[in-house]
Amino acid sequence: MRQLRKLKDLTGYHLNARDGVIGELKQVYFDDRLWAIRYLVVHTGSWFFGEDVLIVPKVIQGLDEEKLRLDVELKRRQIEESPPVDSKLPVSRHYEVEYYRHYGWEPYWDTDTFLGIPPLAVTPQDDSLPKLPEDPHLRSSKEVTGYRIHERDDEIGKVEDFILDDHDWTVRYLVIDTGRWLPGKKVLVSPAWIEKIVWAEGAIIVNLDCGLIQSAPEYDASKIINRDYELALYKHYGKAHDQV
Repeated sequence: MRQLRKLKDLTGYHLNARDGVIGELKQVYFDDRLWAIRYLVVHTGSWFFGEDVLIVPKVIQGLDEEKLRLDVELKRRQIEESPPVDSKLPVSRHYEVEYYRHYGWEPYWDTDTFLGIPPLAVTPQDDSLPKLPEDPHLRSSKEVTGYRIHERDDEIGKVEDFILDDHDWTVRYLVIDTGRWLPGKKVLVSPAWIEKIVWAEGAIIVNLDCGLIQSAPEYDASKIINRDYELALYKHYGKAHDQV
């Protein structure tokens, strides 16, 4: 059943391949234009020397809340032999080409035609791969956690967590902690309400009135986000709720 989930709750979940446990979910990489989760970053712990590996959401077959586990439709050997990744560095298009080649999958930048990204007509040979990293618009959830939220010139809070849709694996909301700026509470902000992001300064400017944010329906992390809450949130901000 489709559900909205906190990334912090999913962090630490075991990822289970068809033939055994892979490792634990560490963070995610998302597309900064669509807010779509492109990769789960999984730390393999003691398994093959404790590397980080990337898993695409499309291979997730199920989620077990009791066992804190995500089941993926891959074998451990496939994952072990995938290109190694350094999660402390940005993911380049060079790496992504190698990654998708390894699994024999069609890259998302070929299939997401509405992005306006020119498709790769032919997968290049090893000696013709780009030598310099390109920016594939991927952002780390770990990096963006703590970004400051601004309403025009006023700072109103910081990013504390992400609410993910476990059906299409998109970021539905940012959880904003207003504790130091407004009467201490947490509120949700949709990426659709973001005016711009100043990545170099770690600042997110939202197209929302400060007073509306202050009076917004409070987010209770102990409760499941349901349709009624979402409709009330969109109505409060005067936003269309076609996606809800």
